[in-house]
Amino acid sequence: MEFWLKNYNNTETLQLPVPPSSFDITQGNLNTTVNIQDAGEINLIGKEKLATITLNSFFPKEAYYFCQYSGFPSPYDCVSRIESWRKSGKPVRLIITSTDINISASIERFQYGEKGEGTGDVYFTLELKEYRQITAQTESITSSTSPSQSQNSRSSDRNVPSSYTVKSGDTLWAIAKRFYGNGAKYPTLAAKNNIKNPSLIYAGQVLKL
Repeated sequence: MEFWLKNYNNTETLQLPVPPSSFDITQGNLNTTVNIQDAGEINLIGKEKLATITLNSFFPKEAYYFCQYSGFPSPYDCVSRIESWRKSGKPVRLIITSTDINISASIERFQYGEKGEGTGDVYFTLELKEYRQITAQTESITSSTSPSQSQNSRSSDRNVPSSYTVKSGDTLWAIAKRFYGNGAKYPTLAAKNNIKNPSLIYAGQVLKL
């Protein structure tokens, strides 16, 4: 089992020379417990939480027999590399071979130091939290009709009666506007009713619509 760390664009990698003897990964859901009258306490299952993982090991000063490879960076070169990734504000990638763990993660905490052994080995605790990339999605709303066409369409959908009795003060333009949705259609109304002069209509006159 190998433990690999990579920076966000895969230009730098670090294989831990001494793999952790164990690791802990925590997963869960954002569940909410609520109290409902007459039903009591219920649990609302939410979305998945970000996974967290903690690694404990050390960067060796010497090539011990249990190291997974030789030619590894010095302890403080390893520290410097992880610190630069932490300060970059970018996620790293953790890969643990022989498992399904291959995640993008943020460095939440990096603690390191030497013990009083005089070996020069640097022990560390690395806490990582799963990182999810947010992708903004936009929807384009298109309309095949112009506002004026939509208005005319709505007007044409109205229930137009078969006839209308002219009232005092009415004009053909106003009547066309009322029933056809467009006053400019008054010539059509005049033609239907054999009106020679659209300006001459009278109260009580029955018009075909």
